[in-house]
Amino acid sequence: MFIKQLYTDCISEYAYYIESNGEAAVVDPLRDIEDYLKLANERGATIKYILETHFHADFVSGHLDLAAATGATIVYGPDTRTKFKVHVAKDGEAFKLGNATIQLLHTPGHTLESSCYLLKDEAGKEHSIFTGDTLFIGDVGRPDLAQNADVTMSELAGILYQSIQSKILPLSDDVTVYPGHGSGSICGKNLSKESTSTIGQEKETNYALQSQTKEEFVKAVTTGLATPPKYFPLNAQINKEGYESLKAILDKGMEQLSVKTFKQKAIEDNTVILDTRPASVFVEGFVPNSIFIGLEGRFAEWAASLIPFDKTILLVTEPGKEQETITRLARVGFDKVVGYLDCGYDSWKNAGEQIDMLIDVEADELAMDIEFDDNLVVLDVRKELEYDNGHLKQAMNIPLDELIDPGTLADFDEHHNIYVHCGGGYRSVIACSILKLQGIHNLRNVIGGWDAIDKLKDKFSISKTEATFS
Repeated sequence: MFIKQLYTDCISEYAYYIESNGEAAVVDPLRDIEDYLKLANERGATIKYILETHFHADFVSGHLDLAAATGATIVYGPDTRTKFKVHVAKDGEAFKLGNATIQLLHTPGHTLESSCYLLKDEAGKEHSIFTGDTLFIGDVGRPDLAQNADVTMSELAGILYQSIQSKILPLSDDVTVYPGHGSGSICGKNLSKESTSTIGQEKETNYALQSQTKEEFVKAVTTGLATPPKYFPLNAQINKEGYESLKAILDKGMEQLSVKTFKQKAIEDNTVILDTRPASVFVEGFVPNSIFIGLEGRFAEWAASLIPFDKTILLVTEPGKEQETITRLARVGFDKVVGYLDCGYDSWKNAGEQIDMLIDVEADELAMDIEFDDNLVVLDVRKELEYDNGHLKQAMNIPLDELIDPGTLADFDEHHNIYVHCGGGYRSVIACSILKLQGIHNLRNVIGGWDAIDKLKDKFSISKTEATFS
């Protein structure tokens, strides 16, 4: 047997390629399917199955495009209803893959159709389990994402408890666990940075697999969940109902636009200019009214959280990054990219068009300015939990994903000098671009964010709950 784990960092997603004796299966493929096709071609294998663990909410799966390219059968667990052809498997149903066998274990709880795939080797021995969002390394899937109004979060958590007890805990301790997500994913709250584990290790270390009552389990898995992004229901719906092929999206989006044409399109209603260059480059100059979301961060997640899906998108990227940008946007459901600025921002600047820029300041400059500027406002755009774990006493906290609502900005006046920071400097540049788009321009971006502030112990007095200046 051959197993390859494929990781996509910006959405913390694991997909899997499994092969035995010339036949292959792909578990939870991404929308860009070339890696799977390349693997099968290089190894002389045929992709026979596309195994979906559930309707993903945080990304658009590549199941339809991969099935169209290979003729493979799309498999889902019980209680699955789609608008396209799939094989809805029964609990315990086995699928032959070369000399190996893959058995579907229905494990509802994260969602009602959630299932795991248990791989048995040529001798019939339990080898590994592909757990999707049912079981993570150090955690289990959150029970508040099912798109079903008839079941509550607590009810789903109770169902998940039964799934863990009846399907996961009875497995052999040496069975390898291959999860659907890694650290950074919002699909759980305690995901490890480790990429694999074993059932035995999870029984020892995973809080959700400890000996406990159903009530204790429900409380443990439902406490401390962050609010899920607003785009999750849309992605789940796309995965359930179908989508336009990635090729069609790329054909539409990969249109080179001259400065003149780009400018004309930019003023059309319902259009977003998205700049994906590195933050350090963007602040030095950009097309006015652009939203910055750099490819170097959790790009797809922030794009889906901040840009309306019904708007057309014009791109400003580093030259050569256009296709990557469109592909990564498509992973979370964007299909309305209508072109990119040919030769990037330099062509705009060299044409003599109006530009905008941001002012960067170091953390020690903030320390000096705050002592003497009565109009200075510190805006902390980290998540509420980050803020609660330590912040400047003077700081106002508006998490980044809430800045898209103009009502949250009512406390800002024209005379305010607004110093914006996040954790490390990426989100604050996004925030500044959004503030500018909403007509707020007297901004300073704090380089290095809270990480830089926290290091200046001689200039800041910082506690876990608040920070004050000495």
